[in-house]
Amino acid sequence: MFKIFDWFKLIVCTVLSSGVATAGNFGQMNFAYWKTISTGPTATYLVVAGGGGGSSGGGGGGGLLSGTTSLTLGTTYTITVGTGGTGTAINGSNGSNGSNSIISGTGLTTITAIGGGGGDTIGDTGTIVGSSGGSGGGGGSWSGGTTTGGSGTSGQGYAGGGNIGYGGPPYPSGGGGGAGGLGNNASSNTVSGNGGVGVSSSITGTATYYAGGGGGGTYFSGTPGSGGSGGGGNGGSNANGTAGSANTGGGGGGAGASSTGGNGGSGVVIISSTKTAATITGTYTTTTSGGNTIYTFTGSGTITY
Repeated sequence: MFKIFDWFKLIVCTVLSSGVATAGNFGQMNFAYWKTISTGPTATYLVVAGGGGGSSGGGGGGGLLSGTTSLTLGTTYTITVGTGGTGTAINGSNGSNGSNSIISGTGLTTITAIGGGGGDTIGDTGTIVGSSGGSGGGGGSWSGGTTTGGSGTSGQGYAGGGNIGYGGPPYPSGGGGGAGGLGNNASSNTVSGNGGVGVSSSITGTATYYAGGGGGGTYFSGTPGSGGSGGGGNGGSNANGTAGSANTGGGGGGAGASSTGGNGGSGVVIISSTKTAATITGTYTTTTSGGNTIYTFTGSGTITY
């Protein structure tokens, strides 16, 4: 008569008869076998680059990419969070572009969001243009004619607005482009353009806007542009521009006479999956929503599942 233990051995040998293991080596099975049949997580991501710095025109919002990708178990992925561009004095040079935000790793097509374009400085001759980037920087004040915004990156953001020929005081400027819409042109001699709207994402479980453009400044007293939803900074009226909000990729606001544009806001990288990471480094927070574990990187780091 079979004993209970004999029945157990018979069942084990039957289940494993495919050659994966035998009764003789069943107790010596190691985790390498289990790893081969485990699948890596499908992760949802949001990658937002740093916003451009303002000058006279508003800075462009950082480029924004979102989607899903398959990650491999045991692979360490590098997370780079872009910094915001630096705002500059309006009679110097364009605000600097924001830095790129990136997810990279072996077997993954690198995901790169492009930094927002810097806002345009002022000038007396020639056509003045905001810098191109994830979204383009706004065109600056100019008494001599038309200024235009820089171009955005397809699939990541939109172009900035410009002056479009308002040559009288208080000399308006254009708003920076946003990830969700164009920067606005100045609408009169006294009214500068608003920054372009960003894009709303609910990856964290809460709908939040990212990568708005900075509003344009007015050289003298007038109506400056407002920053676009998604962290764009407000323009200044004969005053400094407001900085873009940190970890939104918002562009910095443009400035007025003898003033300085706002700095662009830093970017952010967010990864959401039903699986929990094995190791993670850098500056990040961990939250949960709808059964997913969500890692929000506000500084560069790594993640391994």
